[in-house]
Amino acid sequence: MPALLRGGAEPFVNGFVVWVDGDSCPRRIREIVVRAAERRRVRVVFVSDRRLPVRTGPYVEVILVDSRGGAVDDRIAESVRLGDLVVTRDVGLSARVAGAGAVAVDDRGNRYTAENVGERYSVHLFMAGLRKHGIDTSGGARRAKNSTADFAATFDRELTSRIASRRDPDNPSG
Repeated sequence: MPALLRGGAEPFVNGFVVWVDGDSCPRRIREIVVRAAERRRVRVVFVSDRRLPVRTGPYVEVILVDSRGGAVDDRIAESVRLGDLVVTRDVGLSARVAGAGAVAVDDRGNRYTAENVGERYSVHLFMAGLRKHGIDTSGGARRAKNSTADFAATFDRELTSRIASRRDPDNPSG
């Protein structure tokens, strides 16, 4: 029987990590991720350049990085592995982690993979270019009332898929 984690918690049930871009993650999304980590025994790592009001525990940790621009994205991109899941609003970070074989989910429930992130990233760069030249690009998509529910559904599907694909064949209970 595997050793228990600190606080007497059961060990992780899988080998993947959920990385969270803590600087851009809304409170409601952080709460959903933390509850899922505890319920599903999934390792979650929040990366931020400032303290986050996140309940840490055996499955949830916070890594603080320096406040230089891009430090959070760099830490996540350097740490992510094939099969990991990343929660971020940052399309550039989504493109980086998708290239490493991870899947990114934003706070609206959009899922970014190596197959679909390129087009979204191109639009992001185009819009940034327009803003750089003084063109107002405001008036974009507003956060819909059901976007938190959309995130929760997509996040749960991604967790379920990863957990199911990594079950130990010698342990039918998980």
